[in-house]
Amino acid sequence: MERVQCLAAEAVSRVLAGRSLDAELAETWRSEATLTVQERGAVQDLAYGVLRRLGFLEALLGQLLHRPPTDALVRNLLQVALYQLLHSKARPYTIVDHAVPACAQLGFPQAQGLVNAVLRNFLRRRAELEVAAAGTDEGRYSYPQWWIAKLAAQFPRNFREILDAGNVRPPLTLRVNRRRITREAYLEMLEGAAIAAAPVGRHGVIIEKPRPVAQLPGFSAGLVSVQDAGAQLAAELLDVADGMRVLDACAAPGGKTAHLLELADLELIAVDIDAERLQRVTDNLTRLSLRAQLRQADAGRPEQWRDAGTFDRILADVPCTASGVVRRHPDIKWLRQQSDIKALVVRQARILDTLWQLLGSGGKLLYATCSVFGEENNRQVEQFIARHHDARQLSLPLLADGLKHIDGQLLPDAAHDGFFYALLEKN
Repeated sequence: MERVQCLAAEAVSRVLAGRSLDAELAETWRSEATLTVQERGAVQDLAYGVLRRLGFLEALLGQLLHRPPTDALVRNLLQVALYQLLHSKARPYTIVDHAVPACAQLGFPQAQGLVNAVLRNFLRRRAELEVAAAGTDEGRYSYPQWWIAKLAAQFPRNFREILDAGNVRPPLTLRVNRRRITREAYLEMLEGAAIAAAPVGRHGVIIEKPRPVAQLPGFSAGLVSVQDAGAQLAAELLDVADGMRVLDACAAPGGKTAHLLELADLELIAVDIDAERLQRVTDNLTRLSLRAQLRQADAGRPEQWRDAGTFDRILADVPCTASGVVRRHPDIKWLRQQSDIKALVVRQARILDTLWQLLGSGGKLLYATCSVFGEENNRQVEQFIARHHDARQLSLPLLADGLKHIDGQLLPDAAHDGFFYALLEKN
C-alpha cells in the first residue's frame, strides 16, 4: 500500500503544480513498469478521488495542522491517506500504518511523526471535523471559490446540483454504431455476457458497472464507441444527410467525427491542431471502418488546410474551460484559473467568425462546448449573432426529449456531462 500511496501523492502534487492528471498518470505508467493492474487502478482511483474532494480534504487539514508541513508532498500524502480513511474499505489503522513509512519512502522521514499524529487525531475526532469542514463553500463543494460564485450567479436555482454532479464518478457510456448493429441487438449481446446495461438517448448505452473496454463485446470490432450521452447529441443536432460536405473543426479525439459518419454518407473533413490527438481520430475511424479527410492545422486559420468550396454543415466544437466535464477530469477544477476564461472567449469568437465564412448559404453550424460558463456559451452566441446579421439561431427540439437544459445549456447529471449547443443557420 505504501507504494500506491506514494505514487498517488506524487501525481496529485504534480497536478497542483500545473500538470494534467492524464499526462501525469501516463508518465507514471511509463516510469513504473512493474506496477500490477490492481496497483495501477488503485493509484488512479486515489488520484482522481483526492482531486474530486480536494476542497473538503484541505478543510480537514486546516483543522488538523497547526502549521503547514515543510514540503508540500507531505501534505499531498496526508490528503491521500485522509481520502482513504473517508472512502476506502481498508481498515483505518492499516491505512495509517502504511502512510507513516510511505512518508519516509517519499524522502521525508522527519515528517513520520507528524503524519502519524494527524491521521490518528482525525480518527479520534472524525465526526466533529467533518461537520466543520463542510461548513465552508470550498469544503462543502470542493471547487475554488471563484468557480462556486460564478455558477451561483449564473444558475441561482441549479448551481448546487451542477457542483455536486461534478464530484461523482462518471458512468461508462457507449454509442452503438448503427451501421453495424441496432441498440436492441447490442443490449442482447451485453445480457448474454452478463453485463448489466440500460439505454440512454437515441443510440447510447450506460454500463451499470464500468470496466475496461477490452471486456466489452464487439468493441474491438467497431460495434460501439465510448462517448458521453451529452456528447452524443452533437452529431444529431447538426442534421446531416447523405452527400453533404461537412467540416468537423477541433475534431480530436474523434467521437463526434465518427458519429457523424455513422449517421450519413458524408464528404467529411476533420481538423485538429494537435498531431498526437489527431492520431486518436485515425485510430477511432480505423476501428469503426469509417473514412474522413484529416488535416492537422488550426481550424481558425483555414489558409493552412482549406481547399475550394464551402460546407453544408460545420461542427464547431471549440476549445473551452471544460467546466462541464470535471467529473471525468477533476484536475480541471484546480488547473483552470478565472483569468483563462477571457482568453478562451476571444479564441472561440475568432474560430466562430472564421468558420462562418466557410459555411454555404442555407447551411448550418453547430456551436458546441463542454462548458457550463455563460461567457463561453449563450453570451458568446448572442455576441456572434449581433456581429453577423445573416445568422439565425434555430430551436433544438432534441434537447426537449427528457433532457434538463436551459436555453441550450445541458446541465450535468447522473446520465451525462454538461454541454452547450447552439445551432446557427446562414440566411
